[in-house]
Amino acid sequence: MNPLINADLHCHSTVSDGTLEPEALAARAKANGVELWSLTDHDELGGQARAMAAAHAVGLPYLTGVEVSVTFAGTTVHIVGLGMDPENADLKDGLRTTRGGREQRAREMADGLAQVGIKGAFEGALRYVGNPDLISRSHFARHLVDSGVCKDVPEVFRKYLTEGKPGFVPHRWAALGEAVRWITGAGGVAVIAHPGRYKFTPTEEYALFTEFCQHGGRGVEVVTGAHSQAEYATYADFCREFGLAA
Repeated sequence: MNPLINADLHCHSTVSDGTLEPEALAARAKANGVELWSLTDHDELGGQARAMAAAHAVGLPYLTGVEVSVTFAGTTVHIVGLGMDPENADLKDGLRTTRGGREQRAREMADGLAQVGIKGAFEGALRYVGNPDLISRSHFARHLVDSGVCKDVPEVFRKYLTEGKPGFVPHRWAALGEAVRWITGAGGVAVIAHPGRYKFTPTEEYALFTEFCQHGGRGVEVVTGAHSQAEYATYADFCREFGLAA
């Protein structure tokens, strides 16, 4: 018996910043040989019931999931929660608070873009999400590409929406401890998402892992499209050192 399974435990739908409905994602996962799946929309649980029903309909084992936005050392970090109760009141309230600042931030981003001649960006980005509570830079990026301002998403982030560029607006997300407590309090497992993306100094990165463990975090994304082969090894070593699941 092969002890390995093909799991996809980090996936976004149109409920947050993905491009496919939860039902379409379940079908895609099944068709591509996924044996354990989780929908982990940003700061939002609204797709969980749909994802679970769609997964079960095609015989695909399912874990509830969410990806919580956190501010750590002045950087946005993502903490994935797996296997938690999506009806837990503290988790739902915490995510509602986290989402609350997105619309104001998005309007400020649009104002910054307008100052360099890109008008109507808020309304353009909103077409891709429908709910101002969930609007994000990804929706602005899709608008800027589809409207011809940029040729692709990497160009958007080279020219706009990142620190020092037009349209960048920082956001104060949840604290690391809050996010981990919301997840674990709802019976779930907290996981550091794609740590290689954060570009921390070695000291900052070590502090992230140390504090994460102190709050009850239990896992790390090691193999992900955001990591290089070398980073697979780096974060596997972190898991061994800190006693975390990979």
